[in-house]
Amino acid sequence: MTLTIREIEQKDNPNIARVIRHILKEHGVDKPGTVFTDPTTDTLFEVFEHSNAYYEIVEDENSNEILGGCGIFPTDGLPDGCIELVKLYLHASTRGKGLGRTLMERSIEKAREMGFSTVYLETFPELGSAVELYRKLGFVDLNEPLGNSGHFACNMWMLKDLKGSK
Repeated sequence: MTLTIREIEQKDNPNIARVIRHILKEHGVDKPGTVFTDPTTDTLFEVFEHSNAYYEIVEDENSNEILGGCGIFPTDGLPDGCIELVKLYLHASTRGKGLGRTLMERSIEKAREMGFSTVYLETFPELGSAVELYRKLGFVDLNEPLGNSGHFACNMWMLKDLKGSK
């Protein structure tokens, strides 16, 4: 399997939506108040055309199958200088190989390039390996959500300070 990481294209919309929903179902968090029922999950290309937003897709070069993605988005209501790490999802066949870390690091670097000082995320304890990765990359737990993502079912919130960290 030869994987490519590239910016999202409009043709990717149905495939990345399918991957995201499959993974949420796999982990038992396919419920209202998550991206599972969020209608924007079906139009991610258009969502990420927003300024200060960026999303990358992981694609198998041999089959052209979309296997996951990750990005950053300036969620409404976040504190000044803060951007949200969003929609980090990887098909089971790609996990445990450092790809999630690579995607996150690329998104975090993009946030730095755009001048952001903190990166926020929302998640679930059920996504244990992702939570472990977030902590390894310097995210710390928060007691309450920031911003207005609309994903009220998420019950874990984390923040990473970009000042002085790599």
